[in-house]
Amino acid sequence: MELRTLRYFVAVAEELHFGRAATRLHMSQPPLSRAIKQLETEVGAALLDRSSAGVTLTPVGAVLLDEARALLDRADQVRVRVASAAGAATITVGILGDSTDPGATRLAAAFRRRHPRVEVRIRETDLTDPTCGLHAGLVDVALTRGPFDETGLTVHELRADPVGALLRADDPLARRDRLKLADLADRRWFVFPQGTDPLWQAYWNGGEPREGPVVRAVQECRQAVLWNGTVGMTLLAHRPVRGLTVVPLVDMEPSRVVAAWSEGETNPLIRSFVQIAIAAFGA
Repeated sequence: MELRTLRYFVAVAEELHFGRAATRLHMSQPPLSRAIKQLETEVGAALLDRSSAGVTLTPVGAVLLDEARALLDRADQVRVRVASAAGAATITVGILGDSTDPGATRLAAAFRRRHPRVEVRIRETDLTDPTCGLHAGLVDVALTRGPFDETGLTVHELRADPVGALLRADDPLARRDRLKLADLADRRWFVFPQGTDPLWQAYWNGGEPREGPVVRAVQECRQAVLWNGTVGMTLLAHRPVRGLTVVPLVDMEPSRVVAAWSEGETNPLIRSFVQIAIAAFGA
């Protein structure tokens, strides 16, 4: 059995749909179907039950799925260890600026335990580039927040965090226990520079065009509110500086923490990074 064929089988077994598996593998469906048929011939048993109702695993297929996952994971570890021994194993991680997330701290510790000889290069970016350099090809994987233009990228959500309105502590709205976006409609907001990803800008502006001071970093957002009395959005979990407060926004979707990487990327270090991130942020 070839590792490539096993990867094909795992994709079909996890998706239980040849079309979705082909999309995930960035290939057309006919060669994928032929590869699975050939694998069944090699195994000497049916791995999948195909019917008008869909695709399901046979008992033999379920056993092979468990074994294939373990084998592919082991193969990835071998590639990483060999690269590490040769002094060639590095991964560049993009991180959105001012990140003190405990999930990221757990991720760093767990990744170092799993890959002690891998050099991790960090590229921290400001709020004007939510992909942290992915679109520019400057990083291998990004630990960031959505939404943003996902063209050419694969994005996996790790967690969703509630958001609130960032206000001066003496703002009349600061006395409320909750707010809606309509309560902030006539206020000046801090905004990101022109050219910032439109999806990202729209989310942090509550879906409406806004006017106000231009900011690039988290600290600039806070200072814009403190000095100008403008408003904006921030995470409820962020502890505001003295003189500021955060009031929950009940009609805003949570902010998604995501891992993102280039579509079709096969680097085993990236796969390992994402797997460890899922565990770290779910802890």
